[in-house]
Amino acid sequence: MIPTQKLDLILRRHEELSARLAEGTDGASYVAASRELASLDEVVAAARAYRAAQDEVAGLNAMLAEPALDLEMRGLAETELRDAERRLGESDSKLRLALLPRDAADERGVILEVRAGTGGDEAALFAGDLFRMYQRYAETHGWKVDLLSASEGTAGGYKEIVAEISGRGVFARLKFESGVHRVQRVPATETQGRIHTSAATVAVLPEAEDVDVDVAESDLRIDTMRSGGAGGQHVNKTESAIRITHVPSGIVVVMQEERSQHRNRAKAMDVLRARLYDMERQRRDNARAADRRSQVGSGDRSERIRTYNFPQGRVTDHRVNLTLYKLDKVMEGEALDEIIDALTTAHQAELLAAESAN
Repeated sequence: MIPTQKLDLILRRHEELSARLAEGTDGASYVAASRELASLDEVVAAARAYRAAQDEVAGLNAMLAEPALDLEMRGLAETELRDAERRLGESDSKLRLALLPRDAADERGVILEVRAGTGGDEAALFAGDLFRMYQRYAETHGWKVDLLSASEGTAGGYKEIVAEISGRGVFARLKFESGVHRVQRVPATETQGRIHTSAATVAVLPEAEDVDVDVAESDLRIDTMRSGGAGGQHVNKTESAIRITHVPSGIVVVMQEERSQHRNRAKAMDVLRARLYDMERQRRDNARAADRRSQVGSGDRSERIRTYNFPQGRVTDHRVNLTLYKLDKVMEGEALDEIIDALTTAHQAELLAAESAN
């Protein structure tokens, strides 16, 4: 049974925020109230549908309790009651999903990091393929992708590539992509036609805001150096590249994509904040839920989450035992939603089970 008091509080808060916005308020308060109101819209819609279904069932039961009700009306009321009870069950399920605790970072953009793992040149090529998959997926959702840094492989692809993906709800869709991605295919350099296995590691970090992470200037060691990338004489003569070391955590971020030292520093700080924010989130998650980690994965970078088998044209996500025989469409970013939807559903089922157990 969904607590009535909890629904009353949510509906009252929604009304208060609507009234405040209608009256008018200053910029910062308006933005905060608008965000909170938007976050409640889905729950309020589900709560109203649930209560309407409850009222309908109660009304029909009251009608059927009347001794004077004639047989024809009783038959109609019983048919309507079955339909109303079905709608109440559906409304109950939707409301329970809407009431699940939300990840505070779900609506944010992300810092995407893809690194070649075991497999040498083939791993770097696969890292490049994965990055292009996410890039195309982002384009289909209208998100913006900005390259932050890249280290190319000797035969193509990337040893490491870092990008910022901006848009609404990016982290909610990509957060389960963190982990080890394994590929099985015949490399272009393989003369015997043998299948090789290599891997790449993906990290998806929610973008951090200034209020999330307080980075003290005294905790930073900042070094400037000449860029090692392309750029001709300008790059060779100026120390535009930046290396920032966060001394307490040991995190090091190097940025050299821009010719401006100032812009490289700003980008490096964005990545540093995201990594520190992610570290703190994982620390809290581990402390709070060490005994019931989600079946869709903890986000542990060492966790093998998916296999891409090119000879068989299949993709298998090991966390939900899902196999799709549409590798080409997945790599184009077109069918990636099918995997992400399955992971999200499994995660919601895990949360529902935990809520029921409490």
